[in-house]
Amino acid sequence: MTALEAVAVHLPHDTVTIEAVGERIGLTPRQLRLFRRFHGLDRVRLDPAGTLLDLLTGALDALPELRGREHRVRFVLHARSMPVASPHPLNPLRDLLEARGLTRANAFTVTHHACAVGLLAIDLAGRLLASEPDPDALALVLAGEKTFTPDAQLVPETAIFGEGAAACLVRADGPRDRVLSYAVRQRPDFDGRLAEDPELLARYQREYPDTMVETIEAALDQAGTGLDQLALLLPHNVNRVSWHGLCRRLGYPLEKVVLDNVPSVGHSFAADAFINLHTATTRGLLQRGDRYLIAASGIGATFSAMVVEH
Repeated sequence: MTALEAVAVHLPHDTVTIEAVGERIGLTPRQLRLFRRFHGLDRVRLDPAGTLLDLLTGALDALPELRGREHRVRFVLHARSMPVASPHPLNPLRDLLEARGLTRANAFTVTHHACAVGLLAIDLAGRLLASEPDPDALALVLAGEKTFTPDAQLVPETAIFGEGAAACLVRADGPRDRVLSYAVRQRPDFDGRLAEDPELLARYQREYPDTMVETIEAALDQAGTGLDQLALLLPHNVNRVSWHGLCRRLGYPLEKVVLDNVPSVGHSFAADAFINLHTATTRGLLQRGDRYLIAASGIGATFSAMVVEH
């Protein structure tokens, strides 16, 4: 059973107000009021002078559980929301692996699930490790991207992206943070540029809650877990208001949703799941044996949910 052995997070020191971001990418005062007053956004983490390599290096350097075990890493997966991250011939992932002695691993990017791709990477890492003869083999999942274009900074009417990175060690089996289920719902009818298609955006916003609830319930059914058995729900950090509505639909207590990072970190692409898990564990919100659910969605559109036992 796939297990998450360790999770580390790197967040840039600099915080930038959403108003400063809005000035750079051309948001109107009405849009900014919506983000601040309605969606509960305040600031995002950004490193304007830093590179993608800097982000990923920061996450890997924060993972002491990897040191001395680099030779056991068979697979490195970069969970990337954006299809393109760097201009050719730059390859930040390759440069990172060379610098950290991980060149013996099979390394590749996982994408096309947008911001839900982090859960896909965990599932894929577990499947790959299950075929490895060495029970001590490891996979390394990396997540983190730069907000290098307006499209990479904004989900229209929904979220503002920040820059955060995470590194997660995955095993084929283990005693804690064991993956019990993984459910995916894909809606290709929402594939398009929401910023340029108001009708598509309105339909996506209208149908998003039902599809997210359906995906969460599917993951719970697969895991044989009731909603009342969940100690926590770890969301993607798009905004507060969407999770208020989802909790009402689900009948789940809002106070058990880890929303602390929404106003202070921002939506960090596929890294949200790992950032919120790190917050939950470092703050002692999970006890051994607790079950929690990670939920994510990505424009395009992919909806994912995963039940894990701590």
